[in-house]
Amino acid sequence: MARRPERETGPLNEVRLRGRLSGEPEQRELPSGDVVVGFRLVVDRPAAGRAPGRATVDTIDCAAFRAGPRRRVLACSPGDVIEVHGALHRRFYASPAGRASRYEVEALAVARAARAAPAQEQERGTMAG
Repeated sequence: MARRPERETGPLNEVRLRGRLSGEPEQRELPSGDVVVGFRLVVDRPAAGRAPGRATVDTIDCAAFRAGPRRRVLACSPGDVIEVHGALHRRFYASPAGRASRYEVEALAVARAARAAPAQEQERGTMAG
């Protein structure tokens, strides 16, 4: 009889998302000199798990620190469907009200799954010009 692989029981922080890029990705330099690209992903909620009258999407903050994922996100346009593999992190920062925190997904791998629909591309061109 073949032996089944042992179950992994250690910590696991793995996120996989597929959704629409909500706007232009923003590249910025941190005080440390590191470069990060921030972006938001709009992910539809499954209809089966939704209560009537509740939100139909989740907007998830993501950040790409590594060069490869940064380049791939910057090559995408709002409305493009992208896949993100990464990890959930809690980031602490100073705010006018004092110390604050937020969660974001650190994108370790990014791939475009589909370009924005033509109507979204056309809207984008109208808004820009």
